[in-house]
This record gives sequence, C-alpha cells and structure tokens, in this order.
Amino acid sequence: MKQAPMEGAVRTILESIGEDPERDGLLQTPKRVAKMYDFLTKGYRDDLDEILNGAVFREAYSEMVVVKDIDFFSLCEHHLVPFYGRCHIAYLPKGRIIGLSKMPRIVEVFARRLQVQERLTQQIASTLQKVLEPQGVGVVMEARHLCMAMRGVEKLNSVATTSAMLGSFRLDVKTRSEFLTIIGTDLRHRS
Repeated sequence: MKQAPMEGAVRTILESIGEDPERDGLLQTPKRVAKMYDFLTKGYRDDLDEILNGAVFREAYSEMVVVKDIDFFSLCEHHLVPFYGRCHIAYLPKGRIIGLSKMPRIVEVFARRLQVQERLTQQIASTLQKVLEPQGVGVVMEARHLCMAMRGVEKLNSVATTSAMLGSFRLDVKTRSEFLTIIGTDLRHRS
C-alpha cells in the first residue's frame, strides 16, 4: 500500500466532513488510518502458497474434518465498513489432509480484502477444494454487517449466513446434515 496517497485521502475526507486535519486530536489520524487500512487489507499481499507452506499431507483418513468458530473481520466493499463473525469449515479427505491451523489462515487471507460475504465464503471453499482435492468441502459463515447496523436499515442484531457446499457436501444430504449438526446451523434443506 502507498502510505502517502492514503494519508492525503484521509486528510481530504476529514476536510470534506468539515473537520480540521491540523487540529491536535487529528494530526496523526491520517497516518493511523493509513496504517490501519494497510493491516485490514493485507490479504491482497499475502501469498497463499507461502501460508500453506507444505502443510498438505498424505493420510488415509476419510472421515469429516471440521474447524468451527473461526473468528474473522472483513471490510464491506460497498461502504468500507467492517463485517465480522464466525466461519465454520469442513472437508471429507480423499488421501490428503491439511494442517488444522491452515484453515483459519486461509480465512484470514480472503477476509483481509474488500469483500462481500458471499464471495468470501466461496473463495475459502474453492481454495480448499483446489488444494486438497477432497470428496467435498463445506463452508458456513455467519456475520454482522456494520453497513446494516450503523446506517441504512440500522438493524443491530441481524446476522447474515452464507454457505458454500462443494462435492459430497452439495450432493449428499447426510454429509451436509452431519456438518450442519456439528456446527449447530440448520441449513439442511438448502439445495
């Protein structure tokens, strides 16, 4: 990220809303905001291959692997305000498994970009499908969107739920139901 142009943009925003970027409390704000956006969008600069770092292993295990309640934060690409929540991931191995800590890292790579929840969900599922070539992958994301809570409809307690079901998770109702039961979500009757 280019620090100086971002700082200039923040100064322009401050002036546009009627603030004085030279007043004491705002002097360092452009620098802080630029640094914050650098962190919140680091997913553009993260290298997925480097993050996976050879953590895919040959293993005869063929039962469902689930990592649930992965906290995430992202930025809505429509309003540049946060949405946050939990991600639940499952896959059915077919001769290959991935280090468990890599699943939250995959979530982080894609969440630290400007996003819509639907795309984020699909990117996580597609990445695991590509890397592992498993029997199937299931991803469910539940999130609160500040663009709905702070502005617009102003609904503080609404939660958006998205899912991506690939392979056996899409084709086999029992597999999908097992995953959804484990994570405590009732999406069993979706096609």
